[in-house]
Amino acid sequence: MRNLLLIVGFLALAIGLLWIGQGTGVITWPQSSFMIRQIQWAGYGVALAAVGLILIWQSKR
Repeated sequence: MRNLLLIVGFLALAIGLLWIGQGTGVITWPQSSFMIRQIQWAGYGVALAAVGLILIWQSKR
């Protein structure tokens, strides 16, 4: 169970950081993404990254 939490946590953190980058326009990959420079996706990314950090923290307890 700990390994599953850790893996899901890291995936959520990585996807959240990607969404933050795309939403703020820092990451423009892929070029055709509808999320680029759409600030609401940066907000969703912050929330997902926070969930990922909580899952990682829980897996270490």
